[in-house]
Amino acid sequence: MTAQLRSPDRAFFDLSSRVKLRVSGTDRLRFLNGQLTNNIRKATETNALEACILNAKGKVEAHLFAHAKGDSFILDADPALQSTLQARLERYIIADDVPIEDVTARLSIFHVIGAPRSTFSCATHLVSANRFGLQGHDIWSEAADHDQLAAELSKEFEFCDENCAEILRIEQGIPRWGRELTAEIIPVEANLEQRSIDYEKGCYIGQETISRMKMSGQRNKQLCGLVSVKNIPLVPGMRLAGPEGKEIGWITSAAYSNRREIALAYVKRGFNSVGSRLEAISDGNAAIPAEVVDLPVQSS
Repeated sequence: MTAQLRSPDRAFFDLSSRVKLRVSGTDRLRFLNGQLTNNIRKATETNALEACILNAKGKVEAHLFAHAKGDSFILDADPALQSTLQARLERYIIADDVPIEDVTARLSIFHVIGAPRSTFSCATHLVSANRFGLQGHDIWSEAADHDQLAAELSKEFEFCDENCAEILRIEQGIPRWGRELTAEIIPVEANLEQRSIDYEKGCYIGQETISRMKMSGQRNKQLCGLVSVKNIPLVPGMRLAGPEGKEIGWITSAAYSNRREIALAYVKRGFNSVGSRLEAISDGNAAIPAEVVDLPVQSS
């Protein structure tokens, strides 16, 4: 079991495995605004933008961060999107001047929660970003400087490895590609509305569904926090049942946090209010009672 962070406000994370694309050309701004749920004009050299890419039905095809760099934008996304993200964007380039270059192997990203020093022994580019529900900064560098930069950061910050980062993101209710974010999910169901959707920008693919949901205020399901009532471990993929045994959702991620078994889950409308009691079920095992809690999940 990986220990949790002793000091979440002084932590650093290695995100260098994320796919990284450089989008340039004279049509880059107009093109990206036609693809992203957020307004790419908000992405600057010092502030990252969070956004989604959708299909025509409003379902998520990618979740990413973007920032400006000179005469281009740098996009970064979950490593699992390495084989699909560039192709998805290029599919909609018709006569646009929008070269897209995969720079994954050339660049490193470290993320820090807390204020990093302003200078390092190697060239870096600092970008403000909120990746774990806590304000932080991305530190970009050439891949060749990765190890040196990691050594310098470890003198000031506590390193949070992949397992540690997974616990933190579940506590904070941050959806992840392949878990909470799949081709069956609409961003507002994953609580991404405030962070990744701009309702005032121009049209983009999937906008009609998003606008319709905003107008109706209706969501068939919502990403929620769960706590195991008897502290029995919850497992991704478990089905959730309501008071009458009807299936009402499923668990997407789970972790042991602050001596409690917690999880993220999609729960259907009418059963997802805070305090609702549910049962987590897996084939051949006894049902595990669970309770819907606020996100972020508060320490016990």
